[in-house]
Amino acid sequence: MTDQVQVEPGEVRALQVELNGLNVIDDADRKGRPSQLFWPWFGANVSVLGLSYGAFALGFGISFWQAVIAGLAGIVFSFLLCGLIALAGKRGSAPTMVLSRAAFGVRGNKLPSLISWLLTVGWETVLTILATLATATVFERLGWGGGGITKVIALVVVGTLIVAGGVLGFDLIMRMQTVITIVTGVLTVVYIVLVADQVSWSKVSDLPNGSTQAVIGALVFLMTGFGLGWVNMAADYSRYLPRSSSSAGVVGWTTFGSSLAPIVLLVFGLLLAGSSTDLSAAIAADPIGALAEALPTWFLVPFVIVAVLGLVGGAVLDIYSSGLALLSVGLPVPRYVAAFVDGVIMIAGTVYVVFFGDEFLGQFTGFLITLGVPVAAWCGIMLADIASRRRDYAEADLFDRTGRYGDIRWLPIAIIVVTTAIGWGLVTNAGAHWLTWQGYLLGPLGLGGKQGNWAFANLGVLFALVVAFVVQLAAGRRTVQAQEVTA
Repeated sequence: MTDQVQVEPGEVRALQVELNGLNVIDDADRKGRPSQLFWPWFGANVSVLGLSYGAFALGFGISFWQAVIAGLAGIVFSFLLCGLIALAGKRGSAPTMVLSRAAFGVRGNKLPSLISWLLTVGWETVLTILATLATATVFERLGWGGGGITKVIALVVVGTLIVAGGVLGFDLIMRMQTVITIVTGVLTVVYIVLVADQVSWSKVSDLPNGSTQAVIGALVFLMTGFGLGWVNMAADYSRYLPRSSSSAGVVGWTTFGSSLAPIVLLVFGLLLAGSSTDLSAAIAADPIGALAEALPTWFLVPFVIVAVLGLVGGAVLDIYSSGLALLSVGLPVPRYVAAFVDGVIMIAGTVYVVFFGDEFLGQFTGFLITLGVPVAAWCGIMLADIASRRRDYAEADLFDRTGRYGDIRWLPIAIIVVTTAIGWGLVTNAGAHWLTWQGYLLGPLGLGGKQGNWAFANLGVLFALVVAFVVQLAAGRRTVQAQEVTA
């Protein structure tokens, strides 16, 4: 018995609802070139939120150059992981959370699918919150409101764009991302030019160096906030490419398209935040709206456009993939219904935080690091599984519990559970009161406890990624070889 959906051949127009769900994309419907992956990945990561990460990174108590090094390493490496996982999409033409069944088994994969769903729904909600708050802040400065009514209108507009993209599917998303890339890219350059005079190199260069532990903490945070937040959906777009597509092209264009904007934005964000302690503090409460303070009045409306479009670009990819993850968990509905369900949850979460929530940055950091640990473990397992395979996936068996990939594979499940339990003991999230229980291994392992030098290095994310990869590569290789034996 399978959960494949039969789809008629032919290209789906952008304003039609995509019928593809967890199914493998038919050969007749595979199209495009690896270079076209640049558009969705650049569009999803060109958000001005990247500027705010400069303040987040300096919040670890490190210097400008330390933050630049941590940012370059964290951004490029984490998006390279996305590029490597995108290879599975070309080789199997199914969503990421279906291809993951090859490692975990058909039903065993429900655990990573649930983790993926939580992460993507969380991210799309965070981006919607930011778009709503930014709009309200700018409108308040313009004297056009900024209170509850403005936030409601902003939420309706933003929510409609995101849900429409998620429900209508791949073709609309690809067209939206092309437009978002061009418009947002141009307006972001204008923003940088307009506020460049706010940069004080003397203040930036005077920032003191931080400890090695602080640099590692910033590195891990940036990895988690950028590439590790996308790895669980990296194959959802490469699955539409023909099998003959260049593997190097898939990896290269995914990595380049997703890394380019964040690198530029982070460096300039570091310059801005390093020049003004007041701006850094304001970003903690309203990461996007605070960036409008340095702008002339005439550019505030274009700034709202660039901010909202950039955030929508990321959220659209999230809601599309969160719907696929929800199907992989087992919800028996069409893909577009799953995307709509996620949209309702996204809007409900936004309403709670915007109208009833509290300070943003601590909760955001806690969310990223907490889910970053199991996602890093899954990423390590998936990378090891991909590296061990020499053939394309046996597509029918991805939907068959009695097929070569099995029903439940306990080794990778155990790896996720154990590395997550250890990883959560090696991270701290003091800014989120509901996560004070973490860091329980820092004392017993002689790392100084929850207030020691290693407390905010967030070693648990790196531990989960590396250990999961090594163990799965060593212990799972024979399983992969047995799966690939010709019947």
